[in-house]
Amino acid sequence: MSAAGAGARRARADGSGASPLWRGAGLLALALAVSAALLHANLAAVLPPGQWWAALLHPTDGDMPQLVLRDSLLPRLAMAVLAGGGLGLAGVLFQQVLDNPLAEPGTLGVFAGAKLALALATLWWPALLIYGYEPVAGAGAALCTGLVLLLSGRSGYAPSTVILAGLVVGLSAEAANRMLVLAHFDALSDLYAWQAGALNQNNWDGVRGLFPRLALAALAAGLLARPLTLIELGDAGARGLGVSTAGTRLAALALGVAVGASVTGYLGVIGFVGLAGPALARYGGARRLRDRLLWGPVAGAVLLVLTDQLVQRLIGRSGVPTGAVTALVGAPLLVGLILGLRTAREAPPAPGPIPVRLARPWPAIGTLAILALAAVGLSLTLGRDAQGWLWSPDPGALLAWRAPRALAALGAGAMLAYAGGLLQRLTGNPLASPELFGVSAGAALVVVLVLFLAPGLGPAAMLAASAAGALATLLAILALGRRARYASARILLVGAALTSLIGSVIALLLATADPRTAALLTWLSGSTYNATGTEAGLACLGAALVLAGTPLLARWLTILPLGAETSRAVGLQVARARLTVLSVAAILTGAATLLVGPLSFVGLMGPHLARSLGFSRAAEQLVAATLAGGLIMVLADWLGRVAAFPWQLPAGLVATVLGGAYFVWLMLRR
Repeated sequence: MSAAGAGARRARADGSGASPLWRGAGLLALALAVSAALLHANLAAVLPPGQWWAALLHPTDGDMPQLVLRDSLLPRLAMAVLAGGGLGLAGVLFQQVLDNPLAEPGTLGVFAGAKLALALATLWWPALLIYGYEPVAGAGAALCTGLVLLLSGRSGYAPSTVILAGLVVGLSAEAANRMLVLAHFDALSDLYAWQAGALNQNNWDGVRGLFPRLALAALAAGLLARPLTLIELGDAGARGLGVSTAGTRLAALALGVAVGASVTGYLGVIGFVGLAGPALARYGGARRLRDRLLWGPVAGAVLLVLTDQLVQRLIGRSGVPTGAVTALVGAPLLVGLILGLRTAREAPPAPGPIPVRLARPWPAIGTLAILALAAVGLSLTLGRDAQGWLWSPDPGALLAWRAPRALAALGAGAMLAYAGGLLQRLTGNPLASPELFGVSAGAALVVVLVLFLAPGLGPAAMLAASAAGALATLLAILALGRRARYASARILLVGAALTSLIGSVIALLLATADPRTAALLTWLSGSTYNATGTEAGLACLGAALVLAGTPLLARWLTILPLGAETSRAVGLQVARARLTVLSVAAILTGAATLLVGPLSFVGLMGPHLARSLGFSRAAEQLVAATLAGGLIMVLADWLGRVAAFPWQLPAGLVATVLGGAYFVWLMLRR
C-alpha cells in the first residue's frame, strides 16, 4: 500500500491534472443555483413562500402544509446534506489510504455488508438492535471491507483488483440478503424497502442523531489529515517523521467504514456519492488532502441535494428512493474513472495454477454428463414436505411440477456456461462471464422495457429482444474496453459499472408500482418457478444444438487468440469469426436470461471448473463447461427448493452465493 507521490499519481490517474480552480467553482455555483431553484419550487408547491418563516417560527397547530414543510421537507434536506457530506468524507479517506480513485463505501462492500448484517440481526439476534442499526451495520460493513482487503492484498491493493473484489463480495452479500428476504418476507419486507435509500423524514430525530456522529467523524478526519498527508512520502519517510503508517491507515479505514455504516444505518444505501464527491473535488482543482477533505464532502452534499430535489420535482416525494437514482449519475462517472486509470499498478486477474491437461478428456466428460443427469434425477425424486425429507422413486404427479424447473435450470445453466466459455476463450480473460460483463443485465433491461412498453409479444420476439440487448451490451463493453487496450480487469470493471447502471434503470421502472412488478422481481431474482415444459425442452434443445456446433467454434477459438495477423494467414476472416462468436454468446445469454433472470455466476464457474479439471483445449473446455454449468444450476435450483422449505429460493440467487464463494476461493489461490 505504498503511497509515495500518491497525490500526484492520483491526480494523473483520474485525468484531472490540469483542472483550473475556476472550473470547479463554476460547477459548484451552477449546482447550488439549480438546487436552490428546485428547492424553492418544491417548498412552494407545499406552502407559499410568504408563509415559510411563520411555519418555522410560529406554526399553527393542525396546519398540514406547515407540518409537511417543517417536519418532512426541511429534515429531508438536512439529511441529504449530512448523508452526502458523510459519504464524500468516507470516499476521500478510502481513496487516500488505498491510493485508489475508485474506492468508496459501495465499491468496498460497506453497504452490502451492513445490509446483510441488519437482516441477520433482525431475524436471529434482534437484541443486538436495541441500540439502533449503527453498531450492527458497522460490524457487517467492517467484515465485508476486511474480506475485500484480504482478497486484494496479494496484488498490492491494485485499484482494479480492490474494486473487483469489492463488487463480487458486494454482489454475493446482496444475493444472500435477498435470499433472506424471500425466505422471511414478513419479517424483513419493511427493512428491505427501507434499505433502498429513501430520504423521507417524518421529524428531526434522524438529523439530531446523525449530525453529532458526522461532526465527530469530521473532527477525527481533521486530526488524521497530517499523518495521512505524510504517508504520501512513503512508509520509510513517514516513519522517519514519527508517523505510524499502519496505525494511521487502520484508523482512517475504520473511520470511513464507521461513517458509511452510520449513513446506511439511518437512510439505507445511497450509492456512488462517496465516489462522485471526491472525484468532483479533484476535478475542481483540490489537489492536497486537506482541500479534498473539505471539498469532497461539500461536493457530495451538493450532489445528493441536487439529485434529491430533482427526484422530488420530477417523480414525487414518496416515489422512487433517491439512493436508486444516484447510480444513474455515479455509474457513468465510474466508467470514466476506470478508463482513465493508469496501468502501472494494475494486476490483471489470474486464472490460478495451470492444471495438468487430461490425457483422456472424453471419459471425464462422460462422467460429468452422468453427474448432470444424476442431479436431475435427484431434483425430481428428493424433496421435503411438512413431515420432513421425502424420497419419491416414482414422483408421479410431482413430475409435472418438478421436471420443468429442473430441465429449465439444466438448459439455462448449460447455455450460460457455454457463453462464459466463449467469452473467456475469445478475450483471454479468465474472469469473463455474461454476469460480470453485464451482458445478462443488458438482456434483462431490454426484457423489462419490452414488457412495459410492448406487452403481449410472443416467445420468439422476446428471445430476439433479449439477445439483442445482450449483444448490444457486449459490444458496448468491448468498445469501451478498447480505450483501455482490452485490459482484462478494466473490462470487468466497466461491465460491473454498466450492471449497476442497468440495475438502477430497472429499479426505477419497478418503482412505478405497476402490477407486473411483483412477477418481475421474482424473475429478476433468478427464479425457475414459472418455467413451462415447452420452455424447458427448448432450453435443453438449444444447449444441445450449440454443443453440436462446437467443432466449428472451437477451431476459431483456437486460432483467434494467436492474433489477427496469424489468423488471417491461415485463412480465417477475423471480423466475421469474432462477430459470430459474440453473437452466439449473446443469443445463449439472452435465452438463459429469459428463463432464469440475470443473476448467477454460472457463466464464470462452469468454464473455470472445466479448466481446473484439466480440459484445456477449446472443444473439450466448452463441452465440459456446458455440463458443469447445467449441473451447478440444477443443484442450485434443488437447494433453493429444499433449503428453506416451505419457502422457495430462486436458483439464480443460490448460484450467485455459490459463485461468490468460488470467486473468493479463486482469489485466495493466487
